[in-house]
Amino acid sequence: MKVSLLEKTEDTIILHIQDVNPGFLNALRRIILSETPVMAIHEVVILENQSPLFDETIAHRLSLVPLRTNLDRYTLPEECECKGVGCNLCQVGFTLEVEAPEEGYVATTGDLKPQDPDIVPVSEDIPIAKLAKGQRIVIEAFAKLGIGREHAKWQPVSSVSYKMVPSVKVDSAKCDGCEECVKVCFKQVFEMEGGKAVVAREMDCSLCNLCTKECVGQAITIDYDKTSFIFVLESTGAMPPVTIFEKGLDVFRKRLELLIAQFPGRRSKSKRKTQE
Repeated sequence: MKVSLLEKTEDTIILHIQDVNPGFLNALRRIILSETPVMAIHEVVILENQSPLFDETIAHRLSLVPLRTNLDRYTLPEECECKGVGCNLCQVGFTLEVEAPEEGYVATTGDLKPQDPDIVPVSEDIPIAKLAKGQRIVIEAFAKLGIGREHAKWQPVSSVSYKMVPSVKVDSAKCDGCEECVKVCFKQVFEMEGGKAVVAREMDCSLCNLCTKECVGQAITIDYDKTSFIFVLESTGAMPPVTIFEKGLDVFRKRLELLIAQFPGRRSKSKRKTQE
């Protein structure tokens, strides 16, 4: 497998992955979604709630707030020495105590006070509840590591997808300059140059083939490589996208090792054949 970085931002990476098959990439995608741990609020204690929202609504909103996560400092509750009871190695506490100083005051994630200053919401501007003047909310909350297979709040990505690398070609001899391919392509893959259509953004092609259907002269051909893919990962902000990708690969490797360990006899038999 060959991996090259095409684009990187604070929350997104776009990779070119070669010499793999769709089954491998789909397994990696699903592991990133459902098996990569991330921190999320799991337990909420409502001590006082004078807002117009039900206690359950506030708790649900808090649980979906993405939290900055450090996997080197915290462990999954089931793997912790406390056996899931809750300690400073697997759990982080938060408090929220707000009294609206004016009408229409909005309590936000910036009002959450964490026990660990490194485990904070990815944004301070996520609204929790709108309050009338004098209304109060007092809450204690506890966050822990979890995986998306248990609940969507533990998914570290807002999206993760892949597509085959497109190959788009225009035969200038057949192109009559009708511009239909430019008009129909919502990805703006084509541009007009010298009265002819040319490929300007090949990697953006979604392989929808609308351009080939509209091209009367059949000047456009679209193909793809079945072993070469564009892999796009967008983080929620909880962890850097590169960290999520590396952790997904690590979990994938451990799953494969666990699977291989289930067939010790078969493994030793194939080893003997190789030696012979």
